[in-house]
Amino acid sequence: MARRPARCYRYCKNRPYIKSRYCRGVPDPKIRIYDLGRKRASVEEFPFCAHLVSDEREQLSSEALEAGRICCNKYMVKNVGKDAFHLRVRCHPFHVIRINKMLSCAGADRLQTGMRGAYGKPTGTVARVAIGQIIMSVRSKDASGDHVKEALRRTKYKFPGRQRIVVSRKWGFTNFERDEYEQLRAEGKIVDCGAHCRKKSERGPLPLYCERVNVCV
Repeated sequence: MARRPARCYRYCKNRPYIKSRYCRGVPDPKIRIYDLGRKRASVEEFPFCAHLVSDEREQLSSEALEAGRICCNKYMVKNVGKDAFHLRVRCHPFHVIRINKMLSCAGADRLQTGMRGAYGKPTGTVARVAIGQIIMSVRSKDASGDHVKEALRRTKYKFPGRQRIVVSRKWGFTNFERDEYEQLRAEGKIVDCGAHCRKKSERGPLPLYCERVNVCV
């Protein structure tokens, strides 16, 4: 039986229904890779960040997420190179969708029972997204900002509903705004954690505190 169009499963109607020991036989999601590009680049290398944000509460199929990932990656590799960006898909298809298969061959009316026992079999997975939720993020150098926005614009055509492109005020994938990050970096309070970073803790042994504030015990 052919795959149903995504409009059949677009709206969030029921409770989340996830794969478990009670819900078996769920097909694997089409999207298997969530990080692309130079994902091991340090937090210093890619200060620019842009997000593709959902404007609707809806469900995005794993096929649509895979198509969007391929579209964005292909444009970025072609225009800025495979080592000049880091793309991350931020939503995961955990919700299982079902289909009540109906026979369409000759004599099917003798075999079918209509809506009796209509609870369907698992047929795929979708990601449930809310209004304002980030679907996809890309970080890169400031010079590649226009290419990032164009790549996300093209990716929008792979998804149902409305999305918007938001340029982040923060440094890359970190939680710090640019001014705050540069100030913390100048003060030596940034701990590099790869694609993101954290602020160095003020707690710790007394001698280390005394070194920071230049006080002798």
